[in-house]
Amino acid sequence: MAIVLASTSRYRADLLARLGVPFDTAAPGIDETPREGEDPAALARRLAREKAQAVSARDVGSVVIGSDQVAICEGRRLGKPGHRASALEQLQHQRGRTTTFFTAVCFVQGGEVLWEETVLTRVRWRDAAALTDAVLLRYIEIDQPLDCAGAAKSEALGMALIESIEGDDPTALIGLPLISCQTALTRLALSPLHQAA
Repeated sequence: MAIVLASTSRYRADLLARLGVPFDTAAPGIDETPREGEDPAALARRLAREKAQAVSARDVGSVVIGSDQVAICEGRRLGKPGHRASALEQLQHQRGRTTTFFTAVCFVQGGEVLWEETVLTRVRWRDAAALTDAVLLRYIEIDQPLDCAGAAKSEALGMALIESIEGDDPTALIGLPLISCQTALTRLALSPLHQAA
């Protein structure tokens, strides 16, 4: 059975490749604007599902995986900064604080939801004494985290900015919760670990 990742994110594709399943990628092309009053977990769940369903509508026979991540720090939603000034401002805002990342994943086939889960990760950032503006600017220059919610790559040098991480799945913070994905692949008999050689 074909698997399609409803994403153009290289981070998500690299993560899914770790599970040893062949897959294609497709751009979901959905509107990701939050709805009025929509909480972060609900937003992540809805967007993951809508991404998967959008691609599934074009490819009804495949199992389509959608995922989305919403980051919140002190009530403020942090998206992908896009440029250096915004990345610096996001990192300054997070110094000494905790950011909660809601990472949702949804498996869909023929428009029907087969599996979905939302994983929470809490990141405690080092304080302003450790994360001076000069340190943050140097980090941005080296890691170029302009396409990452919260402006830090935990899988790279961004780990140096973090005091602690609390969560059940370390890959969720990068953008795709592999423990949840493996559970779904196993239940759907798509995991290479559960197929005859």
